[in-house]
Amino acid sequence: MSLDDWFLTREERGNTATVIDDRRGNGCAWTLGNHVEVHIDGARYFSRLYALLSSLEPGNSVQFTDWQGDRDELLVGPGTEVGRVLVDAVRRGVGVYGLLWRSHPRLAHFAEKDNTTLARTVNRAGGEIILDERVRRGGSHHQKIFVVRSRAGSRLEAFVGGIDLCHGRHDDPTHHGDPQAITLDARYGPRPPWHDVQLEVGGPAAGDVDFTFRERWDDPTPLDHRNPWRLLLRRLTHQPRHPDPLPPEAAELPDRGNHAVQILRTYPAKRPPYPFAPDGERSIAHAYLKAFRRARRLVYVEDQYLWSAQAAHALANALAGEPELHVVAVVPRYPDRAGKLSGAANRIGREKFIEILRRAGGDRFAVYDLENVEGTPIYVHAKVCVVDDVLLVVGSDNLNRRSWTHDSEISCAVIDAQVDDREPADPGGRGEGARHLARDTRLRLWREHLGRAEGDDADLVDPATGIAALAQGAAALDGWYRAGERGARPPGHLRRHDPDRVGRWLKWPALAMYRTLLDPDGRPGALRRTDAV
Repeated sequence: MSLDDWFLTREERGNTATVIDDRRGNGCAWTLGNHVEVHIDGARYFSRLYALLSSLEPGNSVQFTDWQGDRDELLVGPGTEVGRVLVDAVRRGVGVYGLLWRSHPRLAHFAEKDNTTLARTVNRAGGEIILDERVRRGGSHHQKIFVVRSRAGSRLEAFVGGIDLCHGRHDDPTHHGDPQAITLDARYGPRPPWHDVQLEVGGPAAGDVDFTFRERWDDPTPLDHRNPWRLLLRRLTHQPRHPDPLPPEAAELPDRGNHAVQILRTYPAKRPPYPFAPDGERSIAHAYLKAFRRARRLVYVEDQYLWSAQAAHALANALAGEPELHVVAVVPRYPDRAGKLSGAANRIGREKFIEILRRAGGDRFAVYDLENVEGTPIYVHAKVCVVDDVLLVVGSDNLNRRSWTHDSEISCAVIDAQVDDREPADPGGRGEGARHLARDTRLRLWREHLGRAEGDDADLVDPATGIAALAQGAAALDGWYRAGERGARPPGHLRRHDPDRVGRWLKWPALAMYRTLLDPDGRPGALRRTDAV
C-alpha cells in the first residue's frame, strides 16, 4: 500500500503556514508507529481518562480543548467530577492547560456559564484554562482533545473525537443516557441516550495533537481583543491577556504500535487571521473527498448532521463509478432542538443529502437512526467514517459546511499496518487488504447497533452480508411497530431513518436559516462562490 493514495500530502493539506508536517524533517504529512484505541461511548472514554489523570505525578502536564465543559460532570462516580479531578491534579503539581470555547449564554442554548465556571474553578487552584473566543464571527472552537504528558515528557497519550467533558455524554452501549442529563427535543426523553466515539492515540501522532494545541495556545491575538465583555470574563476567570508559555514540546516520541495516523484540522479564514492558518485550513474536507473518490465497496459513516452537499456529490459520483459500492449512514432521528423553523432548518440539509444519494445509488444507499430497548431515540453525536475496511476516520467534525470550513475541528485518519485476513480479505480489490482497526471498529459499532454480543459478527465481516443484516435488523424492528408491538421486541437499536419532510411553506425560511446560521461558509472570499474547498 502507498499511504499517500489515502492520506493527504503536505501540499494537499492546503495550508502552507503551518509547520505540523515539517517538524519531523522528512516531508511526510503523517506518522508511523502509533497505537490507536477506539473508545465507543462516553462511559468507556471517561473511565480511561480518569485513570490517566489520577495517575499523574508532579511535573506531568495536561492540555485540553473543549466545546463545553461542566465542572460537576462525573467521570466514573461520586468524587470524580471533572473540575475536582483537574484541581486535584494541579495541587499534586501537574500543569493543567485548557482552551475552552467562550460560548454563548444559556438562553441561546449554549454553555457560557458552564465553561466560565470550570475555568474559574481550575484557575483558582493554579491551573490555566483560557476562554478562547478567537473564532470567526458566528463560529466556535469545536475541537475536543486531551493530551496527557507523563514520564518526564517522554510519553504522550492524546484523545481526539466527539466527546465533550459535559453533561449528557456519559452513556454506554445500552444507551439509557447520562444520569446528569441535558435537555434535547422532548422525544429524546428526560435522560437522552447519547452515542459517541473517541480515539486514544499513543506514539508520534500524539505529538501532532500536542502541536495543534500549541498553535492555538500561542496565537498572539489578545484574548480580550476589542471586546469589553471578554475583558470582564478574563478578570472573572483569573486569566492573563495572553496565555503563559507551555512546557517545552516532548522530545521525539518512540514508536508505540502499527498504526499510521494523519492529523487533520479545520480553521476558518478570519480577521485577525490565525498565524498558523491565515487563509484557514480545510484538510478534513480534503481528506474526506480524497477517500470518497477511492471507495469501491463500502463507505460507512456515523454523523450528527449529514448535511454537506460537497460530500453528497462526491459520494454520488463514487456510487455512479463503482457498481459494487454501498454507502451506509447512521444519524440522529430528530434534531437536538426541533422548533417549527429551527427543526425544519436542521432537516433541510440532510433531506437534500439523502435525495442526492438515493438518486445516485438507489438501494445501495441506506440511512438509519437508533433507539434503545425502551423505544427512546438515541442521539447520534459520533463522527466516524470507515472506507473499504482500510481507512478509519474519527474526529470532532461533522459532514457539513460548518465543520469543513467555519469552526475549529480536529480529526484522525488511521490506517493499520495489520491486515485482517478474514474474507473478503481485500474488499476494495486494490491489493491493499482489509485492515484490522478499521474492520474491527466497524464490527464493534454494528454489533452494538444490532444488539449483539462480542464475537457474534461472522455474517457482518463481508460488507455485503453485513449490510443485509443491518437492513434485516431495522426491518424487523420497524415491522414490530407496524404490527402493534405484539410479541417480543426484536433485538437491536436500528430503525430505518424516515424523517418528516420540510413543508413547502417552510422551505425558503428554513433554507435561509440553514445557510446563514446553522451551516455557514468559512472559506476565503475568493472560494465562496466556487465548489472548491
